[in-house]
Amino acid sequence: MATYKEIVTKAIVGKGKKSYKNTYTVNVDNNVNTVLGCWVINHKFNGKEENDKIKIDGSFDVNVWYSYDNDTKTSVVTKTIPYQEIVSVKQKETTDNSSKDIIVRSLKQPNCISASQSGNSINLEIEKELGVEIVGDTKVKIAIEEDEEPWDEIYEELTDEVEKQIENEVQENFINKEDAKK
Repeated sequence: MATYKEIVTKAIVGKGKKSYKNTYTVNVDNNVNTVLGCWVINHKFNGKEENDKIKIDGSFDVNVWYSYDNDTKTSVVTKTIPYQEIVSVKQKETTDNSSKDIIVRSLKQPNCISASQSGNSINLEIEKELGVEIVGDTKVKIAIEEDEEPWDEIYEELTDEVEKQIENEVQENFINKEDAKK
């Protein structure tokens, strides 16, 4: 009959993802005529647990290309945009709070989906998707068999090479007739 043992190991005890659409404003020195392009780069983030919620602090850079002076000149403005997101991740089981690790992944990098201008301001709508995994100590039960399995017998295999060696090295007249009389 099998008995059971518990093994303590690290495992994912909570997992979730969330999509975001946020609007940010970038102010420029000139009166904007047309937004020609927007690139989002250098996305950085990390997460930590606070009050049973996951707080994600991050930032990314936006580079906005725009025209001004009746569309006769262009310029690029770069701005670092910080953000903070608070998410609730449902945990599958309770674990020791002191040994949790929070892993945040960018499932969809920040991307500008629309841009509009108003005087010296450019409004950017940015979408992103973040995934959160909570890794904690958990217990796994396994069945232990008390009876040891029997050992398999290992037999020597007779190969062609060993057979030839036996034929060449074994002498048939190994025992002398004189030795046999004694």
